[in-house]
Amino acid sequence: MSGAITMTRDGPIATVVLDRPDKLNALTRAMWQHLGETMRALSADDSVRCILVRGAGEKAFSPGNDIAEFAAERANKAQAVEYGRAMHGAAEALATCRHPLVAQIHGICVGGGLEIAALCDLRICGAGSRFGAPIKNLGLVMAYPEMAPLVRIAGPAVALEILLEGRVFGAEEALAKGLVTRVVPDDRVATEALAAAQRVAEGAPLAARWHKKFARRLADPRPIGPEEHDEAFDCFDTADFREGYAAFLAKRKPDFTGR
Repeated sequence: MSGAITMTRDGPIATVVLDRPDKLNALTRAMWQHLGETMRALSADDSVRCILVRGAGEKAFSPGNDIAEFAAERANKAQAVEYGRAMHGAAEALATCRHPLVAQIHGICVGGGLEIAALCDLRICGAGSRFGAPIKNLGLVMAYPEMAPLVRIAGPAVALEILLEGRVFGAEEALAKGLVTRVVPDDRVATEALAAAQRVAEGAPLAARWHKKFARRLADPRPIGPEEHDEAFDCFDTADFREGYAAFLAKRKPDFTGR
């Protein structure tokens, strides 16, 4: 079955593509596995400053899992558990990636595609994009690791509305629900997503990683301890802070090194 996860680099920006345009980038078990492997490798690479995640072409980000694969890969609970390991491994890799993630959303963003987009830090879509998770029509449920990012960005009430009704809805409603960060004209999605990635990449990479870490920690109800509070001031001992401060005084663009 055709389809892959491809990755390209342009300096500090990596682009990860759900690359199965003949099937609107419908996801296979192998693609989930490869997505997790790709994200883990990029997360470990300190030269990366931002990652764009997109579907191939401009018709779809992804409509979710390829239903045609279910007969061989997801026909019963035992198979579904194994399939879930690949899906949830990829979800964990996205959720724990140290670098900022920007979802570049063209067209359809449904089911597993919506789950991937929800795991990104910024989500930029076109005015004609469509969203939803109509898995109730298959008699299926969204497992905890799949539902968690929807609950995180939109809240439990909106997540339940999406799952219980199973509607597919437009970009403006997705924006109102908190599912996307920004809606732009369809022919500007790639330009705007790249511009956002470039702005992220121009910032201090250590600061970006700390901000992602702190945001994840603030979602944890446990009290923040003294050592964790203290970590927020580690940035003052970095070369990036010294460079940023010097650049500000000199009214020039900073050249951050990630140290």
